[in-house]
Amino acid sequence: MVIRVKTVAFQGIETQSVEVQVQLQSGLPAFNIVGLADKTVAEARERIRAALYSMGLAIPAKRITINLAPADLQKEGTHYDLPMLMGLLAAMEVIPSDSMDNFLVMGELSLDGQINKVNGVLPSAIHASVLDLGIVCPKSCGAEATWAGDMCIIAPDNVLGLINHLKGVQFINRPEISAVFTTEETLCFSDVKGQIVAKRALEIVAAGGHNLLMQGPPGAGKSMLASRLPSILPQLSPQEALEVSMVYSIAGMLDDKGLVVTRPFREPHHSASLPALVGGGLKARPGEISLAHNGILFMDEFPEFSRSSLEAMRQPLETGKITVARANNHVTYPANFQLIAAMNPCKCGYLGDRTKQCTRAPNCGREYMMKLSGPLLDRIDLQLDVPAVSINELNKQNSAEEASKDVLARVTLAKDKQHKRYGNAITNATAKNTVLEDACALESDARTLLVDAANKLQLSARGYYRVMRVSRTIADLEQSQSVSRRHVCEALSYRLKLGASALETMTATRIGANG
Repeated sequence: MVIRVKTVAFQGIETQSVEVQVQLQSGLPAFNIVGLADKTVAEARERIRAALYSMGLAIPAKRITINLAPADLQKEGTHYDLPMLMGLLAAMEVIPSDSMDNFLVMGELSLDGQINKVNGVLPSAIHASVLDLGIVCPKSCGAEATWAGDMCIIAPDNVLGLINHLKGVQFINRPEISAVFTTEETLCFSDVKGQIVAKRALEIVAAGGHNLLMQGPPGAGKSMLASRLPSILPQLSPQEALEVSMVYSIAGMLDDKGLVVTRPFREPHHSASLPALVGGGLKARPGEISLAHNGILFMDEFPEFSRSSLEAMRQPLETGKITVARANNHVTYPANFQLIAAMNPCKCGYLGDRTKQCTRAPNCGREYMMKLSGPLLDRIDLQLDVPAVSINELNKQNSAEEASKDVLARVTLAKDKQHKRYGNAITNATAKNTVLEDACALESDARTLLVDAANKLQLSARGYYRVMRVSRTIADLEQSQSVSRRHVCEALSYRLKLGASALETMTATRIGANG
């Protein structure tokens, strides 16, 4: 007789049904696990043996074969421990053979029979709900499973408790739904003195879902501005929160904190490797760009990242997803993030500064900018020079800076306008070009200006549409039905070539000094 227990395999955040088939046969004692299992799954033999021993049971002196079907799908992870054990217990007639028929089972075994936490419970519970099944998972993951909806959830602390529950000896209560996870209190825009243009650019970025590159000398406040962007972003919608939480569940970062409702803010160091940034490694785990899904990816010291890491950003910036290709696996993760990058104008950081001189200007700035390819810069909607704030500006006693809550109110109204226009959670930055053309409603003089500027600035087709997207966002912030000439003018001002003014200034100075 073959005992069958249902579980899952992960393909990114997607789940695929896996059937654990257990059979006991007469013959020389053996314990074989087949079905393209990796070393982690193969090692489950000893964990199962020890867990049975802790309950006073022993492996039958028979030929045990456990098949993980479909056999051509790679199986990896410790969540196969519990379904294999439950199938073996059913084959040994310790529990009824049909006790697991209506459940999807996952959990890692400890040597003493405890059931340890595993990753991916939330997407697995959603998969079980779609199949009209219940789920058996570790107690530490029970609250996470409750977010999948009204379904039967058994979350035991140990194997003995699960056996007693199935036999009706004791009852395991359904876990309570976990609290919504909110991050620590966000920083406020009122902390930033001056930088009116940069604050305006961040407001546009927040309202339209655009990408931003800030360039300025050290200490100008680029990182300070970026760290306050989450304070003017609306909370995630239920659908977005579920998507983000599924990524965090696969990455093992959800814990018992509950659903993620605030937009992620990830800031990897510039020494981060390519797999750490885009995803990968032995088990093709999600990288920083996927952990920033529906949120912010802040990359400080932008040109200091490796060239391969920067160029790998081009595809997800355009498509909103990343495919991690390995010899034995191809995994696609969502990566619909907003890129906020910051950089110095040159290697030493003082190109164009009126108080400190760059010793190798203007070549220092040109060489530094060459680290960023044209196709990558073309995908960044707003490119902004952030000048240093004067000491006099910092010492103003009664300067009234606008608070984040006031900016958030305008951003929320603009986003609501976009959602009504496009539907779902689509913003101006992610709308298709064909839809954008109709939604933009460019006035005749605004269109003329945009076409003329695109020709003179030699904008690509992508750059042309990105200026149009930013113009539409500026109009939405003003609750304007159409895009006027001044909206296009402001959008174009954020598209000028970075560092051009500084380089021109330094070149003119040198020419003047040489007579």
